[in-house]
Amino acid sequence: MNAALFHPSGYNTDFLDVPLPLPAPAAGTLMRELAYTHFTVLLDPARRLAISTGVNIDGDQLVTVDRGDNWHLDSRIPVYEQAGEALYARNDLDRGHLVRRQDPVWGNKTIAQQANYDTFAYTNAAPQAAAFNQSKQLWLGLEDHVLTYARSNGNRISVFTAPVLSAQDPIYRGVKIPHSFWKIAAWTTTTDDSTALYAAGFVLDQSPQLEDLDLDLDMVRAQARTDGTPPPLGPYRTYQVPIVDIVDLTGLDLTALSQADVYAPAPAIREGTDRRARWVELGDTTSIQL
Repeated sequence: MNAALFHPSGYNTDFLDVPLPLPAPAAGTLMRELAYTHFTVLLDPARRLAISTGVNIDGDQLVTVDRGDNWHLDSRIPVYEQAGEALYARNDLDRGHLVRRQDPVWGNKTIAQQANYDTFAYTNAAPQAAAFNQSKQLWLGLEDHVLTYARSNGNRISVFTAPVLSAQDPIYRGVKIPHSFWKIAAWTTTTDDSTALYAAGFVLDQSPQLEDLDLDLDMVRAQARTDGTPPPLGPYRTYQVPIVDIVDLTGLDLTALSQADVYAPAPAIREGTDRRARWVELGDTTSIQL
C-alpha cells in the first residue's frame, strides 16, 4: 500500500449509536495523535509507546486478507519517538499488537488491506512476553466474544487498548517495559426508541508473580538496566475489572465508559481498599460479565 496517497479515517467517535470519545489524558499532556484506517493511536513520545488506542469494528463487514508481517515506523513522526525493531531483536519479547490486526480490517478490499498494513506500525506495538498460554489467548479473543454478544445489536463495537505506563516499569534498551495492559470494549443496545451504551473493562497482567516466582522486583529492575536482558514477564493473567480502576491505573478520561460499565463487583468488595479484590480472574469467556 502507498501510505502517502492514502488518507486514513482514524477512530470515529460517532461509530456507535451514541457519541463516544477516544480515551485521552489530561489536557496539556504531550502526545502524538496518529490516525490510521479505522483506528487512532495516541502516542507518548517520551515513553515511545501508546497512551491509548481506539478502533471501530464493524462485524458485518470484516474481511480476510493476507496477514503479512511488514512492521514499519510511522514516517509522520521522528524515529526517536518510536520503539522500533531494535527493542525486539534477539530476545524473547513479542511485538504485541495493541489494536488487534483483524479488528480494523473491514470494508472494501483496498481499505481492508490498508487497515491490515496500518496495524503493523510500531506505534501500534508494545513489548509482550513471547510465550503464549491460555490466558493470553483469552486476551486476544476478547473482541470476538464481545462481537458475538453484540451481534443482535448491530454487530458493531469500539475497543480501546494500551499498556499501563507506570513510572516504576523496568528499563530495557532505553524503553520502559510495561507489566500490564488494559482493554475496554463498548457497544450499544436500542430498545423502544432508547439507546444505551454498555462497556466492559479488562486488564492483562504480564508482570512477574512475586509470590509464585520468589523474585525481588528491585533486583529485577536493576538486572534489566545493567546486564542487557529483558525483564522477566509472565505468567499472563487476564482480569475483568471495574473501569474506574483503569482510570486509577492510567489517569485517562473514561467518564462515559465508566458510567456504562456492565461489571458490578459484589457489594462486600465494591468499595474495598484492595483494588484487586474487585478484579475477577478469567479462566475462559464464560466468566465474562456482559
